[in-house]
Amino acid sequence: DLVEPLRQAGVALSREQVFRLVTQTPQRLNMDVFAALCAILECEPNDLIRVTAAHQDSPRKTGTGGPIDDIGDARPVRARITRPTPRTR
Repeated sequence: DLVEPLRQAGVALSREQVFRLVTQTPQRLNMDVFAALCAILECEPNDLIRVTAAHQDSPRKTGTGGPIDDIGDARPVRARITRPTPRTR
């Protein structure tokens, strides 16, 4: 039932695209389609979007591998550069 109202709003979607839009939770949505849906359904964007935090059960991993107890542990070691010894034949 949304194909024709979307077309009248300037959004051309196939019946399959509209079916997926209605039956599945879209990961991303074109703003023109979103605005047209709000106008067709006579609702506000907040009526169509529910914000939830992703991966609430596990904390985010960082690249540090854990906290640093002493700043001395995090300081780089000074590099020593030496000239190679010439080869003798």
